[in-house]
Amino acid sequence: MDENKVKNRLELRSVEMKDLDQFNELLRYVFQVTNRDLQRSGYKEGELARSKMPVLRESEVFGWFDGDKLVSQLSIYPRRVNVHGKIYEMAGLTGVGTYPEYANLGLMSDLIKIALIKMRESNQWISYLYPYSIPFYRKKGWEIISEHMTFNIKDTQLPKHVDAPGFVERLDVDNPDVIRVYDSFSRKNHGAMIRSEAAWEEYWRWENEEERTAAVYYDAKDEPTGLLFYWVADDIFHVKEMIYLNQEARHGLWNFISAHYSMVNVVQGNIYSNDPIAFLLEDSQITETIEPYYMARIVDVQKFLENYPFDDTSKPFHFIVEDPIAEWNNGIFGILWNDDGNVQISNDKIGKPVKLNIQTLTALLMSYRNPSYFDEIERLETDAETLKILNQIIPDQQPYFSDYF
Repeated sequence: MDENKVKNRLELRSVEMKDLDQFNELLRYVFQVTNRDLQRSGYKEGELARSKMPVLRESEVFGWFDGDKLVSQLSIYPRRVNVHGKIYEMAGLTGVGTYPEYANLGLMSDLIKIALIKMRESNQWISYLYPYSIPFYRKKGWEIISEHMTFNIKDTQLPKHVDAPGFVERLDVDNPDVIRVYDSFSRKNHGAMIRSEAAWEEYWRWENEEERTAAVYYDAKDEPTGLLFYWVADDIFHVKEMIYLNQEARHGLWNFISAHYSMVNVVQGNIYSNDPIAFLLEDSQITETIEPYYMARIVDVQKFLENYPFDDTSKPFHFIVEDPIAEWNNGIFGILWNDDGNVQISNDKIGKPVKLNIQTLTALLMSYRNPSYFDEIERLETDAETLKILNQIIPDQQPYFSDYF
């Protein structure tokens, strides 16, 4: 069949609540979500559709329709993230999918271009996504900015008890102190999502009720400073996520885990930053794995730079940016500071150039790796003096991101 003829009969429009069943059906097909998967996660018949209603209601969803049939779609999920202490409106790209018989028509490319325009109109200067194909999204301007590490510790390798003046209490996952600890953590840690009530619902969406236990560490002043989400099954202590505001809380939470010594053979867990746990253990011969996790892309370079919290001031320089999709990002972005130390962006060739594409600029400013690394692997082009400036002014805290949407 003539591909142009097929595309010409399609209509691009917003996906609405009346399209909910088709929205869910397309997601289940593309991501191969089976009834068994749903049952394992505690869903009963019809509950998945109801659980996705808030997503559809809250997001901007666009799709291609063949008559009344939804054949390709994506969702823009409004969220907020911490970028080196500055809270940015973030556009989460999710619910992306096309039925295979409509592939190779450029439908998703059209949807992504529209999505970027909508993000820009909504003052969402950065977008996150979980990639089903890293090469595909790299071509669209996204780049890896975070990692997911897993660890496996034998019971004999658990850390020894370290005196901590506080105590741990097991709580429901929606307890106010649980929310409070995470909120404090997310506002101190670069890359993290500032979770709304809807974001918390999404965080727990695919976890069975039996896998939802929180342990909170309280210091000597009864202040909650550490948080552990976990469950125990089949002699394994599973760590979904562990966060702490200081080292005392870290010791307190590990004391709590080690107290399960007689109950488990192994501790398995997740880490969402480049922070190997082995170094912190007396017996460091443990198994750790690392894989790329979330990707991001700067939606509007000008606005992102105007709000970016550079670590310091410096001599002026300019970025020369290439963007394959968002043409407004192609060009020159001069960086200079006024007498008050506030950054100003111009379209003039101020100082020396830094030439790079939108993917590298995103990973650079999100501090996935330091500027010298990107220079070494030839992902940016500049002189030695300007490279030194970049290392000086870009914060060096790597992103932490533990959510999924």
